[in-house]
Amino acid sequence: MARAELMDFDKALELFEPVLGFEVHVELSTRTKMFSDAPNPALSDNNITDPNTAITPVCLGLPGSLPVVNEQAVQFAISLGLALGCQIAPSSTFSRKNYFYPDLAKNYQISQYDEPIAFEGEVEVELEDGTLVAIPIERAHMEEDAGKLTHVGGSTGRIQGAESSLVDYNRAGVPLVEIVTKPIYGAEHRAPEIAKAYVSTIRDMVRALDISEARMERGNLRCDANVSLRPRGQAELGIRTETKNVNSFRSVERAVRYEIQRQAAILAKGGSIQQETRHWHEDTGVTSAGRVKSDADDYRYFPEPDLLPVVPTQALIDELRDALPEPPAARRRRLREEWSFTDLEFRDVVNSGLLVEVTDTVAAGASPQQARKWWTGEIARIANARDAEPASLISPAHVAEIVQLVESGALTDRLARQALEGVIEGEGTPAEVVSARGLEVVSDDGALIAAVDAALAKQPDVLEKIRDGKVQAAGAVIGAVMKSMGGKADAARVRELVLERAQASS
Repeated sequence: MARAELMDFDKALELFEPVLGFEVHVELSTRTKMFSDAPNPALSDNNITDPNTAITPVCLGLPGSLPVVNEQAVQFAISLGLALGCQIAPSSTFSRKNYFYPDLAKNYQISQYDEPIAFEGEVEVELEDGTLVAIPIERAHMEEDAGKLTHVGGSTGRIQGAESSLVDYNRAGVPLVEIVTKPIYGAEHRAPEIAKAYVSTIRDMVRALDISEARMERGNLRCDANVSLRPRGQAELGIRTETKNVNSFRSVERAVRYEIQRQAAILAKGGSIQQETRHWHEDTGVTSAGRVKSDADDYRYFPEPDLLPVVPTQALIDELRDALPEPPAARRRRLREEWSFTDLEFRDVVNSGLLVEVTDTVAAGASPQQARKWWTGEIARIANARDAEPASLISPAHVAEIVQLVESGALTDRLARQALEGVIEGEGTPAEVVSARGLEVVSDDGALIAAVDAALAKQPDVLEKIRDGKVQAAGAVIGAVMKSMGGKADAARVRELVLERAQASS
C-alpha cells in the first residue's frame, strides 16, 4: 500500500499540537460469555478452535432467546474500574447499540451508553526516562464482543478485493470492558511514547488483576488510537481519526506517529481531515481509510429491555477494592529493587513491553537476570525477525525451564538457543526438544577423555605450556573438543581433564 505524504515529525509538532485519546478493549477471562452460558473462547483453557462451535441462541440473537448478565464479568469490570481510579456507579444500565454488520448476528450490540459501570478515573504511566504521566479516564463500560470475519481471495486479507467472506460467531458475546480516556493534552513529541506506555500499563494492570490474559496477538487486548491536530494557539480541537484494533505496543507507537505526520502534511497544504476509522498495516507501517466515523446518534442507542440495571452493593465494592493489587507504577519500582536491576536494565525490560513475561518467568523459577537476558535478547531477536510479539512464541514457564537446564549444566548457552528454536517451532517442551534433538551436554568422562586425548594428540605442546604456568593454553584444547563434539561437551569438565593430564605428565 502506498504511503501518504508525511511531514517530518519535529516539523509537524512545530506547527500543530497533537491531542490523543484511547479506547482499549479488554476481553475478560470468564468461563462463559457475557450474556449466555456458551464457553468463552477468550479463555485459552477452553481450547476452542473450530469455528461456530462456542455459540448459543443468545449469541445469535435467535427469537425467544434472552440474555442473562455474567456475574463474574460484572465483578471483573468493577475491579478494573477501581484499579483505574474510577468511581463505581451505584446503578448502571445496558443499552442496544444498533448497526448492521455480518459479524453481529442480531444487528445490535449490548453495551453501556449513558450509565457505565465506572467513570471519572486516572491512570499513572511511566515513560522510558522515568517521567510519570497522568492519563485521565472518562469511563469504563461493559459490553459484548462481535464475531470475526475472514476475507477470502484477496491479497491483503481485507474485504477490499476479497472474493468471499467467512464469519465465525465464536467471539460474539465474549465479555469486554472498554476503557475510554478523556482527551490527552500536552503529549507533544512524546505522544507516540505515551501511547505505548499507556497500553502497556493497562495490560500490566489487567494481568495483575487476573481478569484477562491480555495477549494482544490473540486480540484479548485491543487499542483504538484517536489522534487529532490543532494549529498552535487554536482552542478548538481538530478533527480526529480513530485507528482501529492496533494489537501490539510497537504498532500503537508507530500508528500514532504516522497519523501525526500524515495529518500534519494534509493540514499544512490547506486540506481537511476526514473523521473516520483507519486500519493499521503492520507490514508497511501505514494507516488506510476505513469507514466514516459515526457519532452516538447514528447508533440509535436505547435501553436494553431484557436486562435489569446492575446495582452492586457497597460491601461488594469494598471487598473488591481491598483485593486490588498494587498499582503498575508502584509495582515496577518494587520489582526494580527486588531484582537489583540498574535503571538501564529495568528500562530495557519495560521499554520492550516484556515486564509481564519477565515477571512470570521469575515466578516460574528463573533468576531475574536470566529472565531478562532471554526475553530481551534471543526471544526478542526472533520475534523481530518474524514480525511477531515475543509472548506469542513461547511461554514464561518454558523460558524458565530452559534457564534451569542451562544452570544445571544440562545445556550450554549455544545448545539452549537450539532448544529455544525447537520450542518456538512447536516441537514440544524444552525437555522434549532436548531429547528429540539430542542436545544435552556430554558430561560422561569416557567420551570426554577420548575427545581430550584426540585433541592433545594434535597439539602435544599444550601440556608443556600448562606445566610452565601458561594455563590459558588449555583454551585451544577445550575449543577443539567443543568443536569435535558439536558444542555438547561440558566445557568446565573438559578444562579439568586437560589440567589433570598436564599434572599427571609432569
